[in-house]
Order: sequence, then C-alpha cells, then structure tokens
Amino acid sequence: EWTMKTSIVFLLCISVFPGFSQGRVVREDETGFAECNVFFPGQVPPEGFTEPFHVKICQQYNKEPRFATLYSTKDKIPLYSAFKFTKPAQSEEENWLVEPQIDDPENDLHEMVHEADITGTVANLGANQALTSDYVGSGYERGLLNPSLLNEKDFQMATYTLTNAVPLSPALSKSWHRDMGKVVEQALTPHCSKKDHLYLLAGAVPSSVQVKGKVSVPESLWLAACCDAPEGWSLGLVKKINDEHSLVDLTVGQLEKELLAGVHLFKGNCGEDKQNQEKKEAVLQAVSQIRSGEQTGTTDSQETKESGWMRKVAGIIATPFIKLLELLIYIFVELVKFVFYFLWLVVKRVCGTVLDGLYSLWSGLVSYLKAISMVLISIPYDVGRVIINIFLGFLQIVQDVMSLTYKILSIPVGFVLHLAAFPYHSICAIPSVLKDMATGIGGTFSLVIDATAAVLHGFYYLAGHVVKRFVPKGSSDD
Repeated sequence: EWTMKTSIVFLLCISVFPGFSQGRVVREDETGFAECNVFFPGQVPPEGFTEPFHVKICQQYNKEPRFATLYSTKDKIPLYSAFKFTKPAQSEEENWLVEPQIDDPENDLHEMVHEADITGTVANLGANQALTSDYVGSGYERGLLNPSLLNEKDFQMATYTLTNAVPLSPALSKSWHRDMGKVVEQALTPHCSKKDHLYLLAGAVPSSVQVKGKVSVPESLWLAACCDAPEGWSLGLVKKINDEHSLVDLTVGQLEKELLAGVHLFKGNCGEDKQNQEKKEAVLQAVSQIRSGEQTGTTDSQETKESGWMRKVAGIIATPFIKLLELLIYIFVELVKFVFYFLWLVVKRVCGTVLDGLYSLWSGLVSYLKAISMVLISIPYDVGRVIINIFLGFLQIVQDVMSLTYKILSIPVGFVLHLAAFPYHSICAIPSVLKDMATGIGGTFSLVIDATAAVLHGFYYLAGHVVKRFVPKGSSDD
C-alpha cells in the first residue's frame, strides 16, 4: 500500500510539475560542464578545484541548462553555482529535489527528483549529498547560492535543489537573498552593456562546523561577477557568516586568494588588464550605496533594540502556541491525507467490485451464448444422424427378409436336388466298391504268400543252425 501510495504521489507530481529539474553529473575525468559551459566566460569553468570529492553538475530544467554547480561530496554543500541574471521573478512554492546520481552513479535516474520518491530505490542515498532530514530541527535553513528570485520561472524552479543549498541561519539567508538581489539588479546589470555577458559565480567556503555531524556550515559566502565585454569589469563580494550585515567588495584576484590555492574563477581574470575603470568605479559606488543602506538599517535596528526584547519575550511566549498550531495543522493535513487515501481505497474497492461483477456477468453471458450456439449447431447433425440410422435400419430389415426367404426356399430345393442325385451317387459308387473288394482280396492273397514264405525261411534258418551246431566240422565240409 505504501509503494502504491508513493507511486500515485509521484504520478501526481509529474502531472503537476512535468519539468522536474534534471542534473547531469560530470565525473572528474571529464573536462568542463558540457552543456553548462555557457555559464562561464569563454565557456571555460573555474580552475583549481581538483579534489576527488568535487563533483560537477549541469543543472537542467525542461531539458534545458539553467545553471552549473560544483558540489563537494565531503562537505555536502555546493562550492559554487554559476549562472546568468535573467530577470527577477515572484517567489514560487519550494519543491526541493535531490540528485540520485551523486550517491548512486549506476542508477538509471538522470533527473533530480523528490527525495521521498526514490527512498529505498537509490543505493546509499545521502552518502554524498545533504538530505532534507539533515536540515529538519537544526535551526538552519536551506540557503540558495543561486538565489531563486534572480531567475525567471523555469530557471527559478531549477534552483530548488539541495545541491544548490548551504546551511544558513534564517536571518543570514534572508540577508543573502536581499543583498544579492539589490547588488545584481541595482549595481551590476545597469553597468554591463549586455546582460548575456554578465557572468555570476555565487559560492561558499566550508568550515569545520557541521550540521548533525554531516553538512558543513560555510564560514563565508561570496559572489564573483564578470562583465565579459570590450569595456568590461569584474568584482568580488564576501559576506561573513557571523555578520549578516557585512558585505565586503574586493577584486576577483583578492577573492581567489581567500579560496583554495591555485584557484582561477574567470578565464584571463575576465580581462582584468583591460577593464573599464570608470564602469568599475560606478559599480563599486553602487555597491557602497547598497551597503550604506544596510548600515542605516542596522542603526535603525539599534534604535529599536529596546523594543526588540519585548518582541523576543512575546516570541518566547507565543512559541508554544505556534508549535501547537503547527502540530494541529500537521494533524489536520495528515487527517485530510488519510481521508483522501481512505476515500481512494473505498473507490478502488467499489470500482473493483463493480468491475468483478461486470466481468462475471460478461463471462456468464459468453458461456450461455456458447452453449446455445453448440446446441443450435448440433441439431442438424443429430437430425442427419437419425435419418441415416432409419435408412440403415430399413436396409437391415430388407436384408433380413431376403435372407429368411432364401433359407425357407432353400429347404425343398435342396431336398429335391439330393433326392434326384441319389441314383447318380448310388450307381457311381458300384465301381468303387468292386475296386475296393478286389484290392481286399488281392491284399489277402499276398498276405498269405508272404506269411508262408516267412515260415519257410524260419524253418530253413533253424535247420541250418542245428546242423552247424551238432554235425562235425570235417564231415560238414565234405
């Protein structure tokens, strides 16, 4: 039942969000981000990130590249996300996704999906990437390196992936999104001749602090911008984690020194030797104005600090009620889900019963029609067989009558024939009788002669034997 329920939820998600983000994971033996190279100046990705746990991901949505990410499977956070500013969009509902191939390269899923839809089907899920459970109850939010509000709708949907998120406090996450929005819209894009030539890299520097002993909390966030144009410029910004109002500007070269040794973010340092200093100064001035506005906001907040503790006390008092409300809302949602699931089961059972009844009715109707057809087909056969049996019986009667008539008529005819043939057989038997009588007389005479001869021969033999026995040998010789 759970598998069936999950499948239904997955199908509903596909029907509602047909363009789930797709991510093509690029292994270490490949160079570049393939389709996502368009997000780098000269289509050359940053160099110097050579650790074996650095994984390159081409983030896609609706089969189109949206931004590129370098992900650390050791720290479970992205090291940077490369993107272009499109246009600001209204906030969309968060639909967080994960990348199955990071944990299980052998699986056949080539798109980012909801974590619940692949639980139990992807080997070692969560071994190389952060999951939603790593953030729940941690006090940290899933802060987007590539802010969603800097992207139009299709691009925005693709940013809600855990491979684009780092653990940030709620205040810092809000500050990062606000600052990046203002810097990009008010300072960077107005001073780049073509928006398509403005390349942005938003990154994080991992620290030793980990969420639930798994996901690294960044020690700082940074943004590198490159206006790749004949009169272009480049800029780096850094925001420290321990100060949500900080926003330090520096050159790209200085930013690279704060990252890994040997790192080069932009090809040829974005033409740093030929940059337009006037435009760069204008960008820095705009950034300074934005930073001044943040500082003013900080002063205002300090003036209202006394009233802030009242809100904190009210928040502490209201927290149990808010948690209770959240629990009630959760219970209500679960009850609604259970009711819908129960109704679905009832509908399924009713539909199954109706379909079984219709199937049984159809089977009975088919069997009835089949039996009637067999009966109708057998009627001509049975009639023909009866007619043939009647004809054969009639022939048998005729045969019996003829046989009986023949037997009745054959009695007097045989008697007359035998009677007529008696004299013939009697006269013809006389020669045979005479022959037999002559043969008998001749045999008797021959027998008498043979007997006499035998007697005489016996006497002759007896006499010769007596003579040889008793007569002397000499006289017998004479």
